[in-house]
Amino acid sequence: MRLSRFFIDAPLSLGQHELPEAQAHYIGRVLRHTVGDAVQLFDGSGQEYLGELIEVGKKNVRVELREVFAGQAEPPLRVHLGQGLSRGERMDWAIQKATELGASEITPIVSERCEVRLKDERADKRMAHWRQVAISACEQCGRSVLPVLNAPLTLAEWLASCEAQLKLVLHPVAEPLSSHDKPASLAFLIGPEGGLSDAEVEQAKCAGFHAARLGPRVLRTETAPVVALSVAQQLWGDF
Repeated sequence: MRLSRFFIDAPLSLGQHELPEAQAHYIGRVLRHTVGDAVQLFDGSGQEYLGELIEVGKKNVRVELREVFAGQAEPPLRVHLGQGLSRGERMDWAIQKATELGASEITPIVSERCEVRLKDERADKRMAHWRQVAISACEQCGRSVLPVLNAPLTLAEWLASCEAQLKLVLHPVAEPLSSHDKPASLAFLIGPEGGLSDAEVEQAKCAGFHAARLGPRVLRTETAPVVALSVAQQLWGDF
């Protein structure tokens, strides 16, 4: 039986802890764990904790953490994904899969052909939702460190602030990823559902980005980061 593993958004240490309400409800009411069941917790620090449930109530769950160990190592290649902002499940999918594939940082990008505009309260709700998507992906795939999830930026803002040894903008007419030498850090720029305009591709090139392609087929915005990160991890990472 697979050991249940949960992210706790607070510093952990050995000893007894009362779990936050959301996790307590999920463990006790949804998964129906009982006293004596083993659990594994992590807090994003890179450490993992093994423990046992010592109290399971309708609204409260307590755990005793008895062992700490180093979690899964992060990929040697640091990847910053600049993902064109897209609608609903497409953006969720991109963030989920980028997290599973080891992206260290993710920034939603507002570009010319974006069909989504986020402001104020709606933006805060989407950020909270996307963070939970990344947390769930980490819980599933075994990552001990959450990727940095930045608030949406305009393309110009992201290009000006993005720092990586190798910076690539995906474009159908370009050199393959394998034509580049192994970098210590990498940034990918991927367009939204309507793609990047020619002017935006040139804007990226002027900011130090190289055009790169992933093959002869045009990929959907939510498919492109999966393929790009997979190829990069195969060429230069931990695949």
